[in-house]
Amino acid sequence: MESLQDIIPLLRTGGWLVIPIVIAIILWWGFFTVQQQTAAVIERWGRFTRVAPAGLRWRMPIVDKVAGRKSLRVQQLDVNVETKTEDNVFVHVAVSVQYVVPQQKVYDAFYKLHDTERQITAFVFDVVRARVPKIKLDDVFSKKEEIAEAVKEQLGDIMDDFGYQILRAPVTDIDPDAKVKAAMNRINEAQRLRVAAEEEGEASRIIQVKRAEGEKATSRLHGEGLAEQRLAIAEGLHKSADLFKDVDGIGNADVMNLLFLIQYMDMLGQVGTSEGTNTLMLSHSPSAVGDFSAQIRDAMIVAARANHETKPEAGA
Repeated sequence: MESLQDIIPLLRTGGWLVIPIVIAIILWWGFFTVQQQTAAVIERWGRFTRVAPAGLRWRMPIVDKVAGRKSLRVQQLDVNVETKTEDNVFVHVAVSVQYVVPQQKVYDAFYKLHDTERQITAFVFDVVRARVPKIKLDDVFSKKEEIAEAVKEQLGDIMDDFGYQILRAPVTDIDPDAKVKAAMNRINEAQRLRVAAEEEGEASRIIQVKRAEGEKATSRLHGEGLAEQRLAIAEGLHKSADLFKDVDGIGNADVMNLLFLIQYMDMLGQVGTSEGTNTLMLSHSPSAVGDFSAQIRDAMIVAARANHETKPEAGA
């Protein structure tokens, strides 16, 4: 009563100006701001009234309150799921769920889910553990896009009712047990070594074929050159023998012995000047050359007789 008695004289002396000031303060108290890409949920006496978008907003003081704010930005939740494949190999599958709350579904996202991240995690676990056990380990890596698409579709259908839009759910990592990874690396290494061995064998075969073809061509050219050389030698011997036909006292045998001696001396000169030859012990006396020429002459006579004897049989 004492305070009321104090106020009444104050109002009589112009204190009535306090009332507009108090009202102005209360009205000013009703203004609030909402950040960009954020929505504020307004309640009146505990009941949902509206969603306030970004900017400077006003609510009824005392009556209305900001119950909460919801981000409209794209958010990401990383979920690591442990499951097993069709061939009973345990793997850790990392899924990154990217989601957003549309402006028109702020009410559902704010009121229908209590712990958003925990519930999204539970749904991801359910989808991955229903999908991966149907796939073998070797196919999990190649089919991770299918797994991600299955998570996105099934999770998107579920979360749409709760006000969340699932944008993507890529599988960012597939991590088998350490022993399994070591075994896979050994298999991969063995396969690569086998391919390398096959490639090396094929390269070696090609080298050998090319070397054989080169040796064949070399031998052919060498043979052709040797044949031409012998033909030239024979022509030279023939011309040399013709030179001695008109010389008295020199028969064909003497001419042949002389030519054999010349060829023999040329051969010794070539052997002596060739590189990489070993020591060769040969008799180079005139008698040795004569014996050598006699042996060749006898062989040629025997060959001529054999050829003469076979001609009548061939004609018969």
